[in-house]
Amino acid sequence: MDSIIIDLPHPPRILHPNARPHYMAKAKATKAYRMGAKAAALAAGGDSQLWPAATVKVIATYKDARRRDRDGILSSLKAAFDGLADAWVVLNDADFTYEPVEIRKGKDVGIRLVITKGTR
Repeated sequence: MDSIIIDLPHPPRILHPNARPHYMAKAKATKAYRMGAKAAALAAGGDSQLWPAATVKVIATYKDARRRDRDGILSSLKAAFDGLADAWVVLNDADFTYEPVEIRKGKDVGIRLVITKGTR
């Protein structure tokens, strides 16, 4: 298998880089989102991969067509990328290459991560 697809809810607002929460509240939200991403990756077969590197395509779907900050979306997903490394998709999340974030309007809101095997 050369790719896996993981569907996640949007990260909580507290994980956005412009948020200024209490550090313990952010730590709790980070841990929960990271564990959710790890569980989703394991369910998608992530533990059987351990690729040397991978390319990640982020597809963010929202109910409305407002303009979104693509860099902010990618930054708020750091806990998810750490969860993918925890699930042994890659050895270290430093080995991810990120494609530009795609933003869509639709009924099924959330984040879809398409992870494709890469080389170093």
